[in-house]
Amino acid sequence: MKKEVLANGMTVIYEKTNTRSVVVQVMVKTGSNQENAQERGISHFLEHLLFEGTAHRQNNKAISQEIEQIGGDINAYTSNERTCFYVKVLGKHYHKAVEILADILQNPLFREEDIRREKNVVLKEIDMVLDEPRFYQWILLQKNLFKKHPCRYPTYGNKEDIRQLTRQKIVDFFNKHYRPSNMIISVVGNVKQWKTELEKHFVARHAPHVSFSYPHEPVDRKTITVKEKRKISSTYFVLGFKTVPKNNKDAYALEIINTIMGRGQSCRMFTEIRTKLGLAYDVGSQHVAEVSYGYFAFYASVDKKNVQKTKGLILQELQDLRNLSEQELKAAKTAIEGEFYLDLEDTQKRADQLLFWEQAKSAKELDSFVSQIKNVSIKDIQRVINTYFHHYTFVVLEGK
Repeated sequence: MKKEVLANGMTVIYEKTNTRSVVVQVMVKTGSNQENAQERGISHFLEHLLFEGTAHRQNNKAISQEIEQIGGDINAYTSNERTCFYVKVLGKHYHKAVEILADILQNPLFREEDIRREKNVVLKEIDMVLDEPRFYQWILLQKNLFKKHPCRYPTYGNKEDIRQLTRQKIVDFFNKHYRPSNMIISVVGNVKQWKTELEKHFVARHAPHVSFSYPHEPVDRKTITVKEKRKISSTYFVLGFKTVPKNNKDAYALEIINTIMGRGQSCRMFTEIRTKLGLAYDVGSQHVAEVSYGYFAFYASVDKKNVQKTKGLILQELQDLRNLSEQELKAAKTAIEGEFYLDLEDTQKRADQLLFWEQAKSAKELDSFVSQIKNVSIKDIQRVINTYFHHYTFVVLEGK
């Protein structure tokens, strides 16, 4: 792995692989967490808009066609803490991947007609999330689990803020955040002149670093329950606990707890709640460790009458985890290792993870992840349970 900072302040991470493909991914270290009260959803909206035309490519078709006609893939996503754009092509088309990404990130048109049209698209996307309990339950959890941290607001914003977005607001936000010092590029593949191509096309001038501070998130002192009634057959619930960000050592123990409790069909929750008792079809856990926040959650979809029973079983399984055996701990570590390395055989996933770790701490941490997992002991698991799994937020989408 090589890491360099270009003259304009842009950080570049290059990793050589023995693959025919190359992935170029650009991360802007800005997501919905960096938005103020009048900008909710602007990061996600901007991600959409950047594909609608540049000074050199007049519309979305012209942008996507250049990549798709050479068998490649171009896409993007927005989260609470980052906005990422990537292109995956054969190594011989590396120059094209770099040139197109540089074009959409440096020469957007921001036409009024594109803004009006894309508002309708994003508003329908918001409707889709609100209509689907499996998506909306996570929005409801973060809104109620966090009191001060901006991750409590959904990445897509809200309908009223999207309707009120103006071209000037969008341009101002773009100029503030889409600057070289606030971007990291990862290149994963086997290409020559990787740095030369980047310097040739990413020509935006050096600009001061964008700084941002988060409000202090209070420690939970009590358990809360939030219910919403829905005209649906099943009842969906999530049981969430505040934990730690990615660069905290306890995140490794939480990853093991996630594997044992709720990952796959052999985990404790699936075995007890679905296989033995048949209380739920969809059941599991999720460990989220981001750059500035973290949480752990258990989820299930059940009949309304079985909500409390299922919740009690989950909490009991969590307490029983204090008596974890060395054999079960070792099996969890082996499972994490296998899944981790298999995922990273996908060059796009590797490019994405390099950027994530670089934003959180250092891209080099990616290669030490498995060794850190292997160092977790039963005492670490017990300590983490005692530290973070006390007060929780319980959100319920109550069905018929």
